[in-house]
Amino acid sequence: MKHATPKVTLFLAFLMLHTLAWSQTVPSKIAAAFQKFEQDPQLQNAISSLYIIDAKTGEVVFERNSQVGLAPASTQKIITSISAYELLGRDFKYETKFAYRKSKGNNELIILPSGDPTFGSWRWDQTKEDQVLAGLTKSLQRTGLKSFSQVTIDNNGWNDETVPDGWMWQDIANYYGAGPAKLNWRENQYDVILRSGARIGDPVAVVKTVPELNGYGLHSELTSAAAGTGDNAYIYFPLSTPTATIRGTIPVNESSFKISGAMPSAARQFIGTLSDTLQTLKIKLPQQPAAQNNPLPNGYTVFHTVTSPPLDSIIYWFNRKSINLYGEALTKTIAYKHTSDSQTGNGLKEIRAYWKQRGIPETELSMVDGSGLSPLNRVTTHAQVQLLQHARSQPWFQGFYTSLPVYNGMKMKSGTIRGVKGYCGYHKGKDGREYVFSFLVNNYNGSAASVVKKMYQVLDELK
Repeated sequence: MKHATPKVTLFLAFLMLHTLAWSQTVPSKIAAAFQKFEQDPQLQNAISSLYIIDAKTGEVVFERNSQVGLAPASTQKIITSISAYELLGRDFKYETKFAYRKSKGNNELIILPSGDPTFGSWRWDQTKEDQVLAGLTKSLQRTGLKSFSQVTIDNNGWNDETVPDGWMWQDIANYYGAGPAKLNWRENQYDVILRSGARIGDPVAVVKTVPELNGYGLHSELTSAAAGTGDNAYIYFPLSTPTATIRGTIPVNESSFKISGAMPSAARQFIGTLSDTLQTLKIKLPQQPAAQNNPLPNGYTVFHTVTSPPLDSIIYWFNRKSINLYGEALTKTIAYKHTSDSQTGNGLKEIRAYWKQRGIPETELSMVDGSGLSPLNRVTTHAQVQLLQHARSQPWFQGFYTSLPVYNGMKMKSGTIRGVKGYCGYHKGKDGREYVFSFLVNNYNGSAASVVKKMYQVLDELK
């Protein structure tokens, strides 16, 4: 019988003491920090949930209210991201095809989009507006066609409603409230340049929009506020007129203050831009498209295709810049791929069904959109951690991990809407242990900056 050497025995004893020390420190420190957090006056009317597991063993390090559904804000984007990898595939790319149908004196330009949210985006060289238009016009010139009497957009299978249920009226006309159509353009947003007055209360004028809007106007009800007050301007979509209203304030003495809005019709904006571009080549194109909601008849010829960046790259920007449009487009794309009907509810149903098969109850993923912008979403920290843990063993994990921003020295996605703050992600402590966590707070009072600082103090116990 072999006996352990004194050195081996000493090492094993040290390892056992280290493990015992960890079991008595990290969980207990987290518990103490969380208890202090909950007793803070900022949380007197709030509810908080924190769930932490050991990434290697799956052991629960700390749990509080992990089965309670809370509004996750943009931390919901990790659910959409991981689901997109699983339900669309790592190699998924969008395609936007252009075709023509010849007819004597009545040629038709046909656009066959797929819901690509990156079409015309400035985030990649190949998707930039000038690049897309240059490639398309070159291909169009090669067809030899000089005039089109109609532009048809194939909208089959993609419902016309771009705004998901549950979005707030204050959000939907602003850049972060841009919803996805089957044909998107420039991330469905535009910039508004504003000029304020010299005194508090002075009116604010709209100088211009970039790009110039096609068939859509803006009316300013803004006033000038004290210097340093920042952007408190919101655009409101019109109900019965083609003019939106901007309300709120911007600081005094601003000659070129920029805010951004959501295009009411990305398709109309794109066709108007393309028509203006083609005029220089003496190719005639109508300024307005016609949508085709039924399957297109055969007889057209595809002459140009624009392919999106890969899913890894889309997910990167989706999480790094928290682009709501991308989350809604991915959710509708999941629906379109699996049900041939792009309604957001269908996409969310597919997501819930997929994770139910992997042990996560549908009740823990009560979502109404794909981005987390709606205050009606309710998910559990337990579900978020389970998805994050699942991702660690997948071949696409590195792409997803890279997409997560770094806050407080930790790889995690943040989420913020009124009264809601959240963080979820991964962290490797100094002791080499890896953790997966989700931390949600709903209905806190006071400033977001203050509650964030206190949440960091709890999470610091993992370091």
